[in-house]
This record gives sequence, structure tokens and C-alpha cells, in this order.
Amino acid sequence: MFGSSKKASNATTVGVDTLIGRQTEILGDVRFTGGLHVDGRIKGKVIASADKASALSVSEHGAIEGDVRVPNVVLNGAVVGDVHASQKLTLAAKARVTGNVYYRVIEMEGGAQVNGQMVHDVAGSGTENFAGAGKAAGDASKDELSEARRVKGVVNG
Repeated sequence: MFGSSKKASNATTVGVDTLIGRQTEILGDVRFTGGLHVDGRIKGKVIASADKASALSVSEHGAIEGDVRVPNVVLNGAVVGDVHASQKLTLAAKARVTGNVYYRVIEMEGGAQVNGQMVHDVAGSGTENFAGAGKAAGDASKDELSEARRVKGVVNG
């Protein structure tokens, strides 16, 4: 309705550099820079470089089984795993997330589903460092638990 809203949404627009087609299934982690659009299926982590302009879009036909660590995410498909969006997360009407969601700014349409915790990350701490995304699963779980406790104000005892 107002011009400032449209300008804000255009600021995070990134062109698609990589397309994973509907009939494609990738087994393993995907690391990328720029824009990635998923119409197919990925079984593994999806990790963007530390570039704040990197973006992931998942269509209603797309699915990811693994954690997602991308600054800007537009989701209309399914993710089974945690989603870390250090800049903006947009959940369209057919979005399905089974896992925790860490975000700085979120936009959620009616019909979108999140089956897990939603953690607002004001300063981007914990999601900004994408280079550390390749840690062992145990270390990552401890980091996420520590971050959730920090956000809730609970101290380790």
C-alpha cells in the first residue's frame, strides 16, 4: 500500500543463480552464494556463504531434509530441519517447517505451518556466522540450546 514497504521487499531481492529442478534430487550438503531456487528435493544441509545478500527460495513442490542456514529465505515448500535466517524469513501459505525457526524478521502468510520453536534473533547472533555451520552435530545442538537459553534468559546451571 505504501511505497516504503515495497522498497523494503525489493532490497532483499536476489536473482536466481542456481535452480534445482522438479525432477532433481540431491543427496548431500549444498553450499552456495547468490540466489538458489529449489523445485526439487535436497537431502542434506543448505548453507549460504557469509554474504548477507544470499537468498534461498523453495517452491511448493520443493523439499529440504536438513538444516537451512541462509540470510534470506522465501519458503513455500517443506523443510524438515532447523531454519536459520539471519536477515528475513518469508513463509508463504503452503510452507511447512518441521523443526525450529531462527529469524530476525519474519513474514508469515495464513496457512503456513511451523512445527517447532520460533526464536526471534534480534542481533543475528548465532545465525550470522555461516562459516561455523559445518560443526559436528553435537556442537551445533549445544550452540542452539545455549542460544535458546540466552534468548529466554535462562542460565546454564
